[in-house]
Amino acid sequence: MSGEASAPPVASPRAPRPGIQKSSGAVTRKGDRGAKEKPTTVLPPVGEEEPKNPEEYQGTGVLEVDFAELCTRWGYTDFPKVVTRPRPHPTFVPSASTSEKPTVDEQRLSGSCSLNSLESKYEFFRPTIQVELEPEDKSVKEIYIRGWKVEERILGIFSKCLTSLSQLQAINLWKVGLTDKTLTTFIALLPLCSSTLRKVSLEGNPLPEQSYYKLMAVDSTIVHLSLRNNNIDDHGAQLLGQALSTLHSCNRTLVSLNLGFNHIGDEGAGYIADGLRFNRSLLWLSLAHNRIQDKGALKLAEVLRPFELTHTEVVERRRLLLEKGSQERSRSPSTSRHGDSKTEREKNQLMGVSSFAMVEKDKTQTTKTPKGLGKKKEKSGEVVKKEEKSGSGQLPTQGIPKKEDSTKAGKGKVTIPEQKLSKGKGTKTGSKEKRSILLESELVGETSEMVSPLLEPVEHRDGKVFMPGNKVLLHLNLLRNRITEVGLEAFLTTVQYQAQFSKSKSASKGPVGLLWLSLAKNCFSPQCPAYTTIQELMLPRDPVSKAKHKEAAVAPST
Repeated sequence: MSGEASAPPVASPRAPRPGIQKSSGAVTRKGDRGAKEKPTTVLPPVGEEEPKNPEEYQGTGVLEVDFAELCTRWGYTDFPKVVTRPRPHPTFVPSASTSEKPTVDEQRLSGSCSLNSLESKYEFFRPTIQVELEPEDKSVKEIYIRGWKVEERILGIFSKCLTSLSQLQAINLWKVGLTDKTLTTFIALLPLCSSTLRKVSLEGNPLPEQSYYKLMAVDSTIVHLSLRNNNIDDHGAQLLGQALSTLHSCNRTLVSLNLGFNHIGDEGAGYIADGLRFNRSLLWLSLAHNRIQDKGALKLAEVLRPFELTHTEVVERRRLLLEKGSQERSRSPSTSRHGDSKTEREKNQLMGVSSFAMVEKDKTQTTKTPKGLGKKKEKSGEVVKKEEKSGSGQLPTQGIPKKEDSTKAGKGKVTIPEQKLSKGKGTKTGSKEKRSILLESELVGETSEMVSPLLEPVEHRDGKVFMPGNKVLLHLNLLRNRITEVGLEAFLTTVQYQAQFSKSKSASKGPVGLLWLSLAKNCFSPQCPAYTTIQELMLPRDPVSKAKHKEAAVAPST
């Protein structure tokens, strides 16, 4: 450890707190969470220089050194130490004979009675910044802060020393007394961190305004988010559901979301289900230990199988299709030199462009009159204008090395006058006739960029439009809620549909739905037929059970 980091030793949790300077507004003891601080200086915003040193501090990349130095510059005389996160050590060496291994109770007893274990427990509850290091270069990989209040001034220090941690992957804050204001400050420093930061855990930090949804903004880079034990109710679930997806926006980075041990009921579960309608990135969702009953379970089950679009969603889908068609038509075919404009023009036909308009476009491009050619070129950009000036009716005098490929250019509709060859024109007409019978679903399937899940292939039944349902979600945990057999039947219908879909040929082209579903410890008997059927259907889909079966099959053979 560096000399800068060797601050005065942190007292034990039960020892009287040593005096600190008035300028220090940090609470560095577990029991001081409710203490009132009166800093003499106004807290500078995150990103500004420290008042005592106008020069910006250059981080060394060593969190222990940087944090201690910045705390000293800000006037702190007593602050948490940066320590390596303790790891439990085995108390015995496994032997070949299973009878020689101590029991679990013996292990716990021996571990709890050891002096090292007692010391580690006291150390565990001291205000510290625990870190996990990379085994190769000892760089900080994860940060754990628990049990002491993290104020805005501490976050200002973090905003300066975390930026130099190039391998930081996760930040875990457990019961650190966050407020809606400090959460906003914390979110503001996340973009300053390394691009490797993908996991954020804020557990045991209830907020009055429940502004956790700000962590799931459209521009957020968080991949794994844990919000357990935050007293999130139906209003907070509504904000989170809207952050997952709405009709006009969608989170595209979040992969796992843990909402366990909260106060989410049926209404909140419905909002989460609405967020899953058009979200195609979330793979893992936990709603364990909440207050969800059958009404909320029905909402969650319905979104995982084909569901009917509302009138507003149907109107939005039509608007997106028309917008997509106008974008395709606005692209001048003369700007394409890769032969793909033919396909784009055929797609435009499917989006409602009249055949008369398409014929007029062909006449404009294949006409022998230089004026018509010039008009078309004027819309295509400066590069095409230069070609027009170089010669009308003949190849440019500058010499373009594509003279031999004039026939191919005619097919690709490059603005060279020789593209008027009848061979190229005939090819384009025949292709249009062959492709004119394409369905709307084929058009949507060909596009590589999905602007919205509303552009996915749909099914029309009895005058209604049905989406295929969310098949991206792979893991759903509803352990210990208040679901009865009524909600169980809804999930049985969903699991049966997804199991049947996964066996179809179309399943090989994309996601197939849930691979793991937990409904245990709810308000139904574990022996009820619906629950046993769900377990039987999910067993072959669960990758963990598959691995166990493979290991069991290999063991006897060896």
